Amino acid sequence: MRLHFVPFLLCSMMVFGQTSTTKKPNIIYVMADQLRHDMMGYTGNYNAITPNLDKMAAEGLNFKNCVSVTPVCSAHRASLITGKYSTSTGMVTNEIRMNPNHKTIAHVLSENGYDTGYIGKWHMWSNIAGHHGEFETSYVPPGPYRMGFDGYWAAYNFNHSNYKGYYYEDTPERKTYNKEYEPEAQFDMAIDFVKKKSKNNAPFAMFLNIGVPHDPWVKSNVPEEFYNLFKDVEFKLPDNWQDTPDPYMDRNTNPDEWLNYWKENIPEQQRVYYAMVASIDVYMGRLMAKLKELDIDEETIVIFSADHGEMFGENGRVFKLTFYESAARIPLLFRWPGKIPAGLESEAAINTPDLMPTILGLAGLPSPISVEGMDLSATCLGKVGKEPEYAFLQGMGHTYLWKDGHEWRAIRDKRFTYAKYLIDGKELLFDNLKDPQQTKNLANNFFYVEIHKKMKDRMIAKMTELKDEFKVMSYYKENWVDNERNIIKSAQGKF
Repeated sequence: MRLHFVPFLLCSMMVFGQTSTTKKPNIIYVMADQLRHDMMGYTGNYNAITPNLDKMAAEGLNFKNCVSVTPVCSAHRASLITGKYSTSTGMVTNEIRMNPNHKTIAHVLSENGYDTGYIGKWHMWSNIAGHHGEFETSYVPPGPYRMGFDGYWAAYNFNHSNYKGYYYEDTPERKTYNKEYEPEAQFDMAIDFVKKKSKNNAPFAMFLNIGVPHDPWVKSNVPEEFYNLFKDVEFKLPDNWQDTPDPYMDRNTNPDEWLNYWKENIPEQQRVYYAMVASIDVYMGRLMAKLKELDIDEETIVIFSADHGEMFGENGRVFKLTFYESAARIPLLFRWPGKIPAGLESEAAINTPDLMPTILGLAGLPSPISVEGMDLSATCLGKVGKEPEYAFLQGMGHTYLWKDGHEWRAIRDKRFTYAKYLIDGKELLFDNLKDPQQTKNLANNFFYVEIHKKMKDRMIAKMTELKDEFKVMSYYKENWVDNERNIIKSAQGKF
């Protein structure tokens, strides 16, 4: 017995010595709201003014094929922090309250010595449709509903009036920002958090969730200095604009409104949108500069992404919650000087559930067994590692109403997107390389029969794996939430 005990004891001491003397990397996760994948200079967008994000891409890793598992705010956020698909979190729409019985990234980080910070939009607390800004829908009390973010908290559930910003900390007292423009103030708060935590021995993990470039896209909702950068730029309707809205869209399908409001206003809305993106870039530059000033640049993993994109009239659609590229595909940059090779690009079909295990993998931490995504930390480090062959996307219905008729599922690999609507079984297949605007449906094209079958089989297999039964929206209302819109069940069973 002693012969076995002594080596084990020595091994335990060695492992303990390693973990006690080696500091884990700091983590900063910045999430924009409704930011398309192609709105930065590094993507080839010549209208964009994003020198700091371009520099971040040049100094780190650009995941070129990242998609949002369910391209709507709450569902993506729930998937991000749990590493699960939307049918497993139960967050099938906005304005329902997430069940607290999940093992999240914040729990894992806290258990491993991280100081956590959460600033900005949460959108997993409200259980009332609408009524944004009211105390009952905005204040998330300390405790289990913060999903493990038990450190610094300066957040709210939902707000996109950028000059009427507010947040709550650990008491019901509503607070206002030190700057008029909410995103600038939030970045200031994030920088203050980093300054304070950089002096400690413990690593920190700060999640900054800004509300731009989400609508409303009006001139008064963005600083004039950024709007003026684009005031003389001509913005047009997309090349694949159509005068009839997509009937599968969950809202804004009134033909008169489509022509008299959206067609008329989209160019100006894009101007404001670009201005908002430019403001993000300036503040990201300040944050990155502060890391260097504090001499923690090489100790800090910085991730920049979004929850979903925006259609702006493409494919007969506006807003989000669709499998089309402009809504589903999102930016994803990782930067960690000395660890992640500069200028690295990946074509991996990375999805929202993969983000939690990938971040934990970079930090040298294991993922909980509940995680359904894949760890791509080896890819981040420029090494050969396991990568997903495709991403699975889930559209459960309406953005925030229990309204049937808009349900879909989709598969996207490095080249093709396959989707199917529940209401009538319509199938769509797009070659995203030959047809980036996704205007040519190849689902019934003889030359794509094998690809069609392959993508469809993949979708069926993934649905079976996740116990996703592809139900109508009202099914989730009747079976997964209680009368107060609290999630009590998912495809994996009761919580």
